[in-house]
Amino acid sequence: MKFGASLSTLGAACVLAACASSPSSRFYTLGGAEPASTAVSAVSSASSAPAFYFELAPVDMPQQVSRNQLVVQTSPAQVTVLEQERWASLPADEVRRALSDDLSRQLNAIDVYGTPYPESARVYRVTVKVQRFESWPGAQAVVDAVWSVRAAGSDTVLTCRTVENERVGDGYAALVDGHRKAVGELAAAISAGVRSLGSLPPAASPASPKGKSDARARPAPTLPCPASSSGTTASM
Repeated sequence: MKFGASLSTLGAACVLAACASSPSSRFYTLGGAEPASTAVSAVSSASSAPAFYFELAPVDMPQQVSRNQLVVQTSPAQVTVLEQERWASLPADEVRRALSDDLSRQLNAIDVYGTPYPESARVYRVTVKVQRFESWPGAQAVVDAVWSVRAAGSDTVLTCRTVENERVGDGYAALVDGHRKAVGELAAAISAGVRSLGSLPPAASPASPKGKSDARARPAPTLPCPASSSGTTASM
């Protein structure tokens, strides 16, 4: 009986040792705290009422990366799912939160998606569909997205495609940082698109002989897509 008890104790110790030595998961996010000086500036600029608002809809992501684990490319036709390397939230939520933060800073505006706002306020509706979100360890992070911006109550819409390729170093933290930079460049392109729409004169159609406005009198203007600093942006 003593021998059996000793074996049980030894077995339990081995199980505990195995559990203690099992690798723990690491979690990554595309967001993060800014340096103190930048944060103070952002708070100061946000204290005044914004000139307009924007609504960033939930981001559409490719199904193959819609999981908490990092999915990395090992070849153009093969991927590996990393169990110990994980996103803090689903990639669609990570990209949306990072884009919302970047757009808020770059435009000095507020994301009011799902939040009430004054009826008289100018609002720009932003939609983003990520077609590729590729992670190549030690090589590059790729974000290929189609996005559109429309002013609420207007028929004018700007639809563009932005492809960002960020070179990355070794390690998964470097890979995540590459995606963070790519999303930042995507936000810069969208911000430029919002400003282009904002520069247009208010839509006004000449009156018809009966005194009613004729919506066909003035077609919606065609706007060029903004140029991207590190990737490519094309009109759709």
